[in-house]
Amino acid sequence: MYDFDPERLNKLNDLRELGIEPYPNGLTVQHSVSEALAAGLDDKGEERDGEALEADGKEYVLAGRLRFKNEMGKAGFARIQHQDSRIQIYIRKNDVGEDAFIAWKKLDLGDWIWVRGRLMRTRTGELTLKASELKLYAKCIESLPDKHHGFTDPEQRQRMRYLDLFMNEETRQTFLARSRVVREIRRYFDDRSFVEVETPMMQVLPGGAAAKPFVTHHNALDIDLYMRVAPELYLKRLVVGGLERVYEINRNFRNEGISTKHNPEFTMLEWYQAHATFEDLMEMTEELVVGLAESVCGSTSVTYGEEELDFSAPWDRVRMDELVLQHPEYGLEVGQQWSLEHLAEAYARAHPEGSDRESPTTIGGWFERMFDVDLEKKLRNPTFVTHFPTEISPLSRRNDEDPAVTDRFELFVAGREIANGFSELNDPVDQAGRFSAQAEAKAAGDDEAMFFDSDYIRALSYGMPPTAGEGIGIDRLVMLLTNQQSIREVILFPTMRSVQGRETEEQAD
Repeated sequence: MYDFDPERLNKLNDLRELGIEPYPNGLTVQHSVSEALAAGLDDKGEERDGEALEADGKEYVLAGRLRFKNEMGKAGFARIQHQDSRIQIYIRKNDVGEDAFIAWKKLDLGDWIWVRGRLMRTRTGELTLKASELKLYAKCIESLPDKHHGFTDPEQRQRMRYLDLFMNEETRQTFLARSRVVREIRRYFDDRSFVEVETPMMQVLPGGAAAKPFVTHHNALDIDLYMRVAPELYLKRLVVGGLERVYEINRNFRNEGISTKHNPEFTMLEWYQAHATFEDLMEMTEELVVGLAESVCGSTSVTYGEEELDFSAPWDRVRMDELVLQHPEYGLEVGQQWSLEHLAEAYARAHPEGSDRESPTTIGGWFERMFDVDLEKKLRNPTFVTHFPTEISPLSRRNDEDPAVTDRFELFVAGREIANGFSELNDPVDQAGRFSAQAEAKAAGDDEAMFFDSDYIRALSYGMPPTAGEGIGIDRLVMLLTNQQSIREVILFPTMRSVQGRETEEQAD
């Protein structure tokens, strides 16, 4: 049940008794507020005076949310907001009639109003719509936040995004920027003859990433299904089938922690291109993201927090093992970065306080630990980290010159991973062996290890041409381009703890 404010419910009844419908339908809105504002300017962008506006005589029919109201006897002023524009309204009883003026007197801030009128300028020169007709368009029966303090609490804004969007212009601009990013990504790939596709969000076996999945149950088939952690294996099946350039802007789900960088439901761009290598994808990524930075930020200098990030090409490229070797606190000598013993000693030197975590048992495991704790936070401007160890790259092609590493890269910006790409492993026998290793790790208790996907092995057995593929986290990319420090600020409705659960937790504390 929802507890309505009794006083505001009474206002609804009062309006209806006066013959004023609080939620009418069928009123035609012919113009936007931004169109009316534009009409107040001439071809040179200068303000048209009142005489010019009066001579024009055009009527505008608008609708907007009431954000300001000033009653003055038989007249009054208001400001209405529609999308990101506001305009002043002048209401006079003699112009709108007694019934409409009664409705005007009953309006509250937050109400939607419908208004017809002509443009004029007040004595102070403000562009104003002089109402000839006014009606209540949709009644607001909740109080708006205090205008002096605004609506600023992050948790409340994220829980009540509908209120956040019209109260805070920055929020609105962030999500308009996100929409532009997605639109321009589509244009980029469409212009290069890629085909946009859709792959299953519920899968018999989750694959394509080392992640813990959500599980659901299909009643009719009486089988468990997994929410997609990545679309990779299905997209590569399409390449086998002859769709040699495919992309998908997809929703993924991972049953893991929540942080400023992680949400259980998130959006990825993934694309796969036959006859390409991971080096081709690095060039494409650079081209794509530089273009997005110029579109959203106006330049390749991107403000993020207190930093000015340089997105201009070319971006740095450095091998993963070289970054481990170069970290001064590890004190490694050339070659020692490929020794388990030396890696353990190096990490202990950098962290003499010790760790509760179990020590990695592979070179790749140590590299991942070192990146998570020490290295990735140092990568500020866009940097491609390349040649990941094979044991942490179960879907990547081995490097021809050094089979201990793969033709793989990750893009880091501002200390966080933005993209992951590689030349794809298209040898079905090698892939089956790596799936077996993953399945053994899962049986040993690793919830994030991959399943053995026999159908994918069968698909590869029909022959997949040399292919490269990549995933970019759209949420994290938008965070960078809109200067947002939390992923919740770029997801319209982020996953959040229930209010009841949060209250229980606070009481326990």
